[in-house]
Amino acid sequence: MSLPFPDIDPVALSLGPLEIRWYALAYLAGFLLGWKYALYLAKLSPNNRPTRDDIDNFVPLAVLGVILGGRLGYVLFYQPALYAASPLDAFKVWEGGMAFHGGAMGVIIALILFAWHQKIQLLRLSDIVCACVPIGLFFGRIANFINGELFGRVTDVQWSFVFPRGGPYARHPSQLYEALLEGAVLFAILFILYKKFNFMNRPGVVTGAFLAGYAAFRMFVELFRQPDAHIGFVFGQISMGQVLSLPMFMLGVGVITYAVSKSKLAVK
Repeated sequence: MSLPFPDIDPVALSLGPLEIRWYALAYLAGFLLGWKYALYLAKLSPNNRPTRDDIDNFVPLAVLGVILGGRLGYVLFYQPALYAASPLDAFKVWEGGMAFHGGAMGVIIALILFAWHQKIQLLRLSDIVCACVPIGLFFGRIANFINGELFGRVTDVQWSFVFPRGGPYARHPSQLYEALLEGAVLFAILFILYKKFNFMNRPGVVTGAFLAGYAAFRMFVELFRQPDAHIGFVFGQISMGQVLSLPMFMLGVGVITYAVSKSKLAVK
């Protein structure tokens, strides 16, 4: 017993030869709502840095980091042989293919360079940015579900779906699991840390919580997600997503430890 897969056209709007896809709109919604939320968090920042102007100036760099890093990460982590044979195809971003871990690296580089140039405390800026990322993750995973891609493994649970590109078998809607955990739940956790527990005064805690939280949720959902056909499992039953998330989790724990220890020293 499975649920009928919703008949939603991946193309949200057609204007002659121009097609606007839900996936593109998901990116747009994530950037716009994330930007607005970042401006709200900037008002809460101690010492007035980063300012709202800092956020406005950083957004274009963040967009560039997500797109370039996400595409480069996909090419290097998931399809190296394909793009080694046809290097110019790596520039065809309109054909799809983005990796979150690559996009994260792109944004991290943008954060370091921008904070250094503007003389902003890096962890204060990264706390705001990381608090906003789950918004984009939520919409992105919903778009993955609409596209019928990145689906889960075969299952008999009642909330399974037969995906158009997943063969005749009912599968876990792993995209929705990720939208819930990496998107809604992680957003709520970071909001509570930032606002309720006042961790804005401990720069780095929210950043570390995002890195560790995303990695933990991603590694968990990978237990239900179908590995990419051209990669399969990397080691035994371990997927590429889990391999890439493990160092991210360790980095997150390290950042939290550093932030807490530094704030204790400041109190002394």
